[in-house]
Amino acid sequence: MIHPTAEVQTLNIGKDTFVWQYSIVLKDAVIGSNCNINCHVFIENDVVIGDNVTVKPGVQIWDGITIENDVFIGPNVTFTNDLFPRSKQYPEKFTKTIIRKGASIGANATILAGVEIGEYALIGAGSVITKNVPPQTIWYGNPAREKGKIERDGTKTDSENK
Repeated sequence: MIHPTAEVQTLNIGKDTFVWQYSIVLKDAVIGSNCNINCHVFIENDVVIGDNVTVKPGVQIWDGITIENDVFIGPNVTFTNDLFPRSKQYPEKFTKTIIRKGASIGANATILAGVEIGEYALIGAGSVITKNVPPQTIWYGNPAREKGKIERDGTKTDSENK
């Protein structure tokens, strides 16, 4: 389902995916099946989103970002794709960022360009991710640091008081 106020230019959207009010999806974006793209989301061209992904309101997904299956992107998560941005100066190719299968990113987190967030990792709300995040780890803070481990089902397996 595509809400009538959404502007969806791509034909590459899987079955049972919902795109809600006032969202914009550019023509070369690829979105998998059974996704929930909430209101006020912007998705650029060189973006691949897997199956069963939830993108909450207020998120912009820029060129060069890949989001694998079963990922949760919280409200107002901020992605970047250029480490040295300048007005009206564009790189030949934007830095690639990968969010691996099953990862969850909390509200208002900032993800710098070029990082990889590992499978089933959990990023706390408001965190700033400046480097790669290993699979099944919990990260939070500014800059974010590893604070524990997490199982695929979301159960914390250990944590440190850092």
